[in-house]
Amino acid sequence: MASPQTAVNAAGRLDRLPISKVHTAVVVALAFAYFFELGDLNTFAYAAPALIKVWNLQVSTVGFITSASFLGMFLGATLGGWVADRVGRKVSLIYMIAWFSLFSLLNALAWDPVSLGVFRFLTGVGLSAMTVVANTYISEFFPNTSRGRYQGWAMTFGLLGIPATAWVARLIIPLAPWTWRLVFVWGALGVIFLLLVLRMVESPRWLEKRGYLDRAESALRQLETDVARQKGALPEAQPSKEPVTARVPLSELFSGTYLSRTVVLLFAWVFQTLGFYGFVSWVPTLLVAHGFSVVSSLTYSSIISLGAPIGALVASQISDVADRKWLIVIVATATVIFGLAYGMTFQPTLIVIAGFLVTVAIQCFAPLLYAYTPELYPTEARALGSGLTYGIGRLANIVGPLIVSALYLSSGYASVFVYVAATWVVVAVAVGIWGPKTHFRPLHALSQSEIKA
Repeated sequence: MASPQTAVNAAGRLDRLPISKVHTAVVVALAFAYFFELGDLNTFAYAAPALIKVWNLQVSTVGFITSASFLGMFLGATLGGWVADRVGRKVSLIYMIAWFSLFSLLNALAWDPVSLGVFRFLTGVGLSAMTVVANTYISEFFPNTSRGRYQGWAMTFGLLGIPATAWVARLIIPLAPWTWRLVFVWGALGVIFLLLVLRMVESPRWLEKRGYLDRAESALRQLETDVARQKGALPEAQPSKEPVTARVPLSELFSGTYLSRTVVLLFAWVFQTLGFYGFVSWVPTLLVAHGFSVVSSLTYSSIISLGAPIGALVASQISDVADRKWLIVIVATATVIFGLAYGMTFQPTLIVIAGFLVTVAIQCFAPLLYAYTPELYPTEARALGSGLTYGIGRLANIVGPLIVSALYLSSGYASVFVYVAATWVVVAVAVGIWGPKTHFRPLHALSQSEIKA
């Protein structure tokens, strides 16, 4: 329990809590969010090969629909971060889950490419907004020595949504010309996550920063009572009280301490998004375009997707072992190597092996960057800064699908994977040279001082 001298002091009191069932419940709740978010995010990638045949779509049309989704992600991430910094993390999660579940369901009712593009755009708004808020919540809730590990654990379960969606598509789509619609119904099941989020407390860090001290104290006392009931007497909290700050203007993210951090994160998010979705979103479609049957394409893609949760599991084991900056550089470099190997072979066995390794690498990278991004901003701007950089990355990928389709049509299959490898080179170089070190630093310390690259 908190004494009068430690009242509120959200950062110090949260960082000293031992990991308990309370933390496990948060990981489970947000893991469900990631599961359906990542599953829904990939529904169009797996439905696209069937739609090419049913609606007689061109590869360029698939690119435009995918681009619409990323425009929605940009708006969702930016607005979602802004909303979360003003109304709270928990309330924002509730809004965004309901939003993306509704529009994912409406995807199943699309009657032509235009309507599907509109619904994918609106689904993207909710998907990316929810991701930004979930990342922020994990960063603020878990102790500084374990936030990366539990980000990885949440993503490990969440990434099971990708192979789950792949296998749902593999089993359902071949049944009839219309069954691609059921893949989007599957994505809409994320609405059940609302039941778990309602049991979470609002972020005490956010409450304290906004001046809601009574609510912050109440939330902290509830957490401390629950943890102490399981773990016994709690260690003394180190003083780390932060000043009340209602809001931070967007301009501050591009000045002073935060300018270099924002620039590095923009490079990381823009180019990892181009590389990530240049691979993940196009694997089934490009295999069909290269001559494989729809069934073979979905089978290979489904096997490849099994690497996703393995990658996140690796991230959960290494994220807090060394500085995330250097882990990001190493994993990005591995993605370059495996991506080039994938693009240079046409043997089914080698395609599956190389594709599996690429998937492991890029899904190991995701939790690392998800944990790294919120660390670089203060509580009052954490969701805004995370949402802005994440969102601009998604905005950049409006042109990503168009680049992929243009490269494929002009230079062939292999050129797409040279492009994907190049994007990951940029990520590794940018973070390696300019990325700050954050290993085991408390969030309030990172937000109040310069940190070295």
